[in-house]
Amino acid sequence: MAGKKQFDVDTALDAAMVQFWRAGYADTSVDDLSRATGLNRSSIYSSLGSKDALFLRCLERYTARYGAKYDAALSRAADEPVAAVRAFFDVTLDRIADPALPDGCLVAQTVMATPVLSASVAARARESIGLQHTRLRTALGAGRLHDDMADSFAAHLSAVNQSLAVMSRAGTGTDRLRAIVDVTLDALAHTLDTDRRPAPGTPMPQEPA
Repeated sequence: MAGKKQFDVDTALDAAMVQFWRAGYADTSVDDLSRATGLNRSSIYSSLGSKDALFLRCLERYTARYGAKYDAALSRAADEPVAAVRAFFDVTLDRIADPALPDGCLVAQTVMATPVLSASVAARARESIGLQHTRLRTALGAGRLHDDMADSFAAHLSAVNQSLAVMSRAGTGTDRLRAIVDVTLDALAHTLDTDRRPAPGTPMPQEPA
């Protein structure tokens, strides 16, 4: 049919995303994107946009894909907060262990490249990091951790999650990464035991007469 695109946009975006993920924004050229997607330069610009526009589309694709997995993992936090956070980390560890994917995290490496990014790309990467803290903060609140502690622990868990991606890129093995997660979860379990708010409707303890 005349005018019909001769390529699948989703396939091209996935290929571009992996290229950016593997090499980073600054070290990915339009020629690299052409080789990764199988599209010539003019097709990239006309169908996928400029390098900045394409990168933003890839970043959105990445955050939506893994954000949905993180949200699903944390969905049972109200009843089983430690198990939910373990499932959250499993999303990252499973991604790291997948040989078909690059090491590291596209969001984390993008934030670290902020000095060479356009303002719009840098702002979107920071927003993505912030969303991770927000989803963890919400989950820990649902698990009845007090507000200040929930906020502090969400920041800690988000930092650990990003460090797993960075360490994997430096060659740290999965067993070592899982050991780090175990220590983090032990700390969370201890904190939940000592700092939980009462469940809604729970009677307040009476002061001794």
